Amino acid sequence: MGVFRILVADDHEVVRRGLCDLLKSHAGWEVCAEAADGREAIEKVKQLKPDIVILDIGMPNLNGLTAARQILQRDPRQKILFLTIADSVQIVQEVLRAGARGFVLKSDAARDLLDAVDALEHDRTFFTSQVAEMILHGYRNPSAEQEPSLSTVSSREREIVQLLAEGKSSKEVAVSLDLSVNTVETHRSNIMRKLGVHSLSELVLYAVRNHIVQVPNFRNE
Repeated sequence: MGVFRILVADDHEVVRRGLCDLLKSHAGWEVCAEAADGREAIEKVKQLKPDIVILDIGMPNLNGLTAARQILQRDPRQKILFLTIADSVQIVQEVLRAGARGFVLKSDAARDLLDAVDALEHDRTFFTSQVAEMILHGYRNPSAEQEPSLSTVSSREREIVQLLAEGKSSKEVAVSLDLSVNTVETHRSNIMRKLGVHSLSELVLYAVRNHIVQVPNFRNE
C-alpha cells in the first residue's frame, strides 16, 4: 500500500500547521498540500488528486461547503472530511447534503482527527458523538431548521452569496467569476427569492448565521 495523501484547507495558518503536524505524526500518511481558501483547495485537488481532503467551512473567497460540492461534482469518489467550529444542526445537515464522509468539530480534533482520517482511509464514515446527536436531533425535529435550506441554491449562486456577503459589489462579483453584471444581478434576485430575504443586509445576516462567511473575531488569540 502506498502513502496516503492528505490535503488540508483552513484559512488560519496556525491551525492549519497544527493539523498538518498532527497528521504527519501518523505512519504512512503525507500532507501533500495546504490551502487557505476554498478556491485554492479546488485547484490543488485538481492538480494533486489527494486521497482525502480536510476542509474548514468558514473560509474566505469560497467556503468549504461550496468547495466540497464542486470537488465532488468533478470526482464523486473524492473523500472529504469537514473539520470546523460550526456546530449547528443546519450546518451538519448541509455537510451531509454536500456529500462529505466525515465531520469533526475543531474542539474534538486532538482526540478524534486521526481516528476520522483512518476511518475514511478504510472507506468508512466518521461523525463524532456530538455531531451524531445533532444529526438525530435534526431528523427527529424537522422544525429545527427554521430558515430555507441552502440546498435550494445552486453552486454558482452559493459563490455569489459568499462574495456579496463579504462586501463585494455586483461588478466586483462579475469580474471575480467572469460573468456579466446583468447575470450577477439576475442570480442575486433568484437567490433572495429562494432564501426569502428582501435586502442585501438580510442576505448578509443569512450568510453569517449559516457560516457561509465568518464574523471577524477581534479577541486576542
